[in-house]
Amino acid sequence: MIEVLFGSRDKENVLQYILAKEKGYASQIADFYGTKPSQIIKQLEALEIGGVLASFQVGKARVYQYNPNYYFLNELKALLKKVRESYKPELIERLLHSKIAPRRKNKPTFERKSNETNS
Repeated sequence: MIEVLFGSRDKENVLQYILAKEKGYASQIADFYGTKPSQIIKQLEALEIGGVLASFQVGKARVYQYNPNYYFLNELKALLKKVRESYKPELIERLLHSKIAPRRKNKPTFERKSNETNS
């Protein structure tokens, strides 16, 4: 829809996915849209270099989310929400209400280390 502004449909898809899900990683986004992970990785990296996204490592996966310090974040999100209104209802439903598989029973959990030091 607005790929002319973003340079590609994949970039728009990445931004929409992360807006709807709050975070995501390349293969997850590629699977959602039925595209190649390499195409998504290219867009994620460009968006991170541009300061729109920030990433962190979780196990072997690099997870991306919106950079809360991005100057135009509120405006970008408003634009993406407006664009989403033009999507097919099925895609809107998948973006906003798709279920994530539950965690496997008895799978170990890992606690995130805090950056704070105890004094």
